[in-house]
Amino acid sequence: MKVLLVNKFNFIKGGADKYFLDLADLLSARGVKVAKFAMRHPNNLPDKWSQYWPSGINFDHFQLGNFFKYLSHIFWNREAARQFEKLLVDFKPDIIHLNNIYHHLSPSILPVAKRHGVSVVMHLHDYKLVCPNYKMFARGRIDESAKGGHYWRCVNKRCIKNSYLKSALAAAEMWLHHKLLKVYENNVDLYIAPSHFMKQKMVEWGVPAEKITVLYHFIDARKFKPDWRPGDYWLYFGRLDKEKGVDKLLQAMVKVKPGQPLKIVGSGPEYKPLKALAKKLGLGSRVEFVGPKYGDVLKKIIARAYVVIIPSQWYEVFGLVNLEAAALGKFVIAADIGGIPEAVQGKHTALLFQPHNVDDLAAKMNWCWTNRRAVAEGGEEAREFVIKNFSPDKHFAGLLKIYERFTPPRS
Repeated sequence: MKVLLVNKFNFIKGGADKYFLDLADLLSARGVKVAKFAMRHPNNLPDKWSQYWPSGINFDHFQLGNFFKYLSHIFWNREAARQFEKLLVDFKPDIIHLNNIYHHLSPSILPVAKRHGVSVVMHLHDYKLVCPNYKMFARGRIDESAKGGHYWRCVNKRCIKNSYLKSALAAAEMWLHHKLLKVYENNVDLYIAPSHFMKQKMVEWGVPAEKITVLYHFIDARKFKPDWRPGDYWLYFGRLDKEKGVDKLLQAMVKVKPGQPLKIVGSGPEYKPLKALAKKLGLGSRVEFVGPKYGDVLKKIIARAYVVIIPSQWYEVFGLVNLEAAALGKFVIAADIGGIPEAVQGKHTALLFQPHNVDDLAAKMNWCWTNRRAVAEGGEEAREFVIKNFSPDKHFAGLLKIYERFTPPRS
């Protein structure tokens, strides 16, 4: 079988990119021929198919002189469509597996696949298919006001980086792609959601249930060496943004018995505001902002933690952080929201707290502080739970069933 994997980045910038790269390795290791299509970027990993990739663009540093270039990438990237067709003709895939293409590659590539008679499955890593700002989260809270195609409400609320212009562009993009052209509806054969919660939410927003299947993410626990010794700090690792709820974690620390410090690993727009909040709450000596860490360095930090805390306030599509923590034998305290509960085994491997509820989070942390044996045993159970339910083999078997639904039998 030959699979063409598509994602805007060929390096790890976020969770979708990590899955894209891990998936390429997973398929290749099991004898599937893989080609990748991404945009050119200085941080990309080397790839033999990169000669086909279109030019990239950086939306993080807005420049007015590039305004029309931004528009072409957001609405309909013709260069991406041309290069994609060249790769299709050369590689001749049996199926195309999309990941994140929004705002860079654009859905211009989808009609190309349709013309060549190649089926397309699309992995949903966020809510961009239905919600202009990806998250169903704005102004510090869950926001589903755009449901039913009311994209203009995103503009009123400046739901994209507090900007009228960026919000208007996102709303216009949604209107063009979904209302006028229906480019996803007409060209994607199946959507893959990483949790039942996400599937339910997408159906609520108008995506036909029969076009969505659920396949949990995977993790290769063999690559994670647990440290069974009790750690000496609480840990948060991930992006520092409002929807991640790290401010609530800091507020909870005030109510937690002194003894264990908190390490915060990551970067993002809330880095400085969170440092200021920690100082304001008098937590300077109890909280350490480590900055972003990756690979083996991050694994060591996780393995030496006591408990990993996931205080999310938005509809997390899954709980990949849970899997990484569990693979390293760590007990988790997590918000009971979105797809997170599907990544844990009840109270045996994690404690769930009510989102936004600082007192509930603090109570769960204090329970962990006084029940060290249960925390240690829970960490061991968590690793076994992940090995059993989220293995690469299980994920590959699920993918193969999906692919075979949309690929013609070989003669």
